[in-house]
Amino acid sequence: MGNESIRAAYRARAAEYTRILGSVEDMHELDQQRIRRWAAGIHGQMIDAGCGPGHWTNYLHQQGSRIEGIDLVPEFIESARARFPDVLFRVGSFRDMDFPDKTLQGVLAWYSLIHIHPAEVPMTLKELSRVLAPRGQLLLGFFDGPSGTRFQHAVTTAYYWSTKHMGQLLAEAGFDLLEVETRQDSGKRPHAAITATLR
Repeated sequence: MGNESIRAAYRARAAEYTRILGSVEDMHELDQQRIRRWAAGIHGQMIDAGCGPGHWTNYLHQQGSRIEGIDLVPEFIESARARFPDVLFRVGSFRDMDFPDKTLQGVLAWYSLIHIHPAEVPMTLKELSRVLAPRGQLLLGFFDGPSGTRFQHAVTTAYYWSTKHMGQLLAEAGFDLLEVETRQDSGKRPHAAITATLR
């Protein structure tokens, strides 16, 4: 899906989304642990790419990370700035980021790529690799399943990825895999997370 379609879908439901999913306390404890542990090993500037309501950005800011949140949806950024005034947020696309080459030490993309058409995911990963310094780290969260299979997410069309296929795409984008996780929680779609470092 293109940026405009995704933006429009989330703008229509931004307040509802923030109310239901805009707090770290609503997130799985294992996800909190994983994201916290990942960020603790990163020293330098980070971004939360596709930060949504900004709860993960604020969470890592509170842990001492130097982090900024970016998102396509102005309503998410407005709300995040109001709720977390000490944290930096800006409207922007992680498909074409306003950061110089090789300047970031970490990129969190937690369920941020799920709405991107499979054909566009490789170029998106290349953009994430562009802004990372060598040995910078990426943490991806996504729905685990047959790669490219679409489903109707609560907001708009989303896609599954297998960890094997996503790992291959990351390798092609210049990353080495550090850790791969999958989990099946009762009543939820299968979850996957990959930590990778830029060569």
